[in-house]
Amino acid sequence: MTDTSEPAWFPIALRLDDVRVLVVGGGMIAANKVRLLLAHRAKVDVIATRLDDEMRRWEEDGTITHIATTADESALRAALPGCRLVYAATDDRETNRAVAAIAREMNIPVCAVDDPQPSTFITPAQIHRGLVRIAISTGGAAPVLARRLREQVESSIPEGTGELAIFMQQQREYVGQACPDISRRRRVWETFLDGAGAQAARQNETARARAILDDIIAGTTTRGEVWLVGAGPGDPDLLTLRALHMMQNADSVLYDQLLSPALLDRVRRDAELVFVGKRRNRHTMPQEEINAELVRRAQAGQRVLRLKGGDPFVFGRGGEEIEALLESAIPFQVVPGITAANGCAAYAGIPLTHRDCAQACMFVTGHARADGTLHLPWDSMARPGQTVVIYMGVSALPALCARLEEHGLPADWPAAIVERGTRADQRVLTGTLASLPLQAASAGVGSPALIIVGEVVRHRVISPA
Repeated sequence: MTDTSEPAWFPIALRLDDVRVLVVGGGMIAANKVRLLLAHRAKVDVIATRLDDEMRRWEEDGTITHIATTADESALRAALPGCRLVYAATDDRETNRAVAAIAREMNIPVCAVDDPQPSTFITPAQIHRGLVRIAISTGGAAPVLARRLREQVESSIPEGTGELAIFMQQQREYVGQACPDISRRRRVWETFLDGAGAQAARQNETARARAILDDIIAGTTTRGEVWLVGAGPGDPDLLTLRALHMMQNADSVLYDQLLSPALLDRVRRDAELVFVGKRRNRHTMPQEEINAELVRRAQAGQRVLRLKGGDPFVFGRGGEEIEALLESAIPFQVVPGITAANGCAAYAGIPLTHRDCAQACMFVTGHARADGTLHLPWDSMARPGQTVVIYMGVSALPALCARLEEHGLPADWPAAIVERGTRADQRVLTGTLASLPLQAASAGVGSPALIIVGEVVRHRVISPA
């Protein structure tokens, strides 16, 4: 009859200060367990004939005790008395099971790594953020899955969460005295966690965090904040962890035309989404009104996310918006994003610089004036030894290529256009200054698209399927 009982979890909050734990094994598997135990301040003994480099360093600095012998029955029975836990962590399953059998006989909890059948407890995949600890387990059935889930959860927990927990611990007595009613106390903490106070605590700005907490307790309306966040060139997986965190904590989001629906799906569900346009030659909301709207919402106490494609400071008018915020004394934060140039070139397989042909890279915007003329630094652009990346230049592509030829680049100078770069429907056309305008017109290329001019286009690579 098969034993279907599951081994117990190793309690993540178990205090192991100076508790003796025996680890059998001296390689990477054992080192992973020792690292975890040391984080819990356990006193670790290791039975192994040899130790890997990391384990040897621990032995040399006195962090662990090395029992240099084979894990035979006599050695185990000599080492086990006084131990509270045992890890059988060699790369040999039969050895691990023999260790587990002796430990069970001596009524000592044992974990045979990646083998739940002889184990009396298992260690879940764990996330540490100071005082905050999270455990994920599949009951020993699929440890690789547990580790993968840990990675996904860990990516959603912002840095500084440990500092936030410490701040809240330090303020518990104060908040408890100020708010004797449990329901009100819970609402105060929820409001603090949902607002700028939590962000200040994560950044160790304890005075600011305390001031915000005081305002919440007093019922004072707190001033809001504006976050200028770069969303990258299109692929949602290129969002930074900080950008994702802010997208999930904003009260309102002002966003542009070029952002894909997949990116907006990452925004907090109950946030107000405000489309502010920014299409070529047709703005739903002029820049001055966008600036005023950011100020208005922040003054009303909102956490306002200004979400921009690429990076806020690369042709994103982030500088103008910050100046408006400063004039009104509105707190703000800027989160950089992967620029369209970097992201689109990488996904297209085109290096922006190359030791053989491009030691510099120039970013320009291809917006034409109302009369159709282009005012660009042509002499600086039309030079060998560099790459020129042109934003927002699709409609002016024939004129761009012609002017670069007029200023000295040959007609067969390499050029490429990347349409909807980094997205699933990305298209890349490569050609020359002479051929690319016709190629783009024939293919019906439209915005958003990026133009790359330079010999690096010849170095384009495509990964084998």
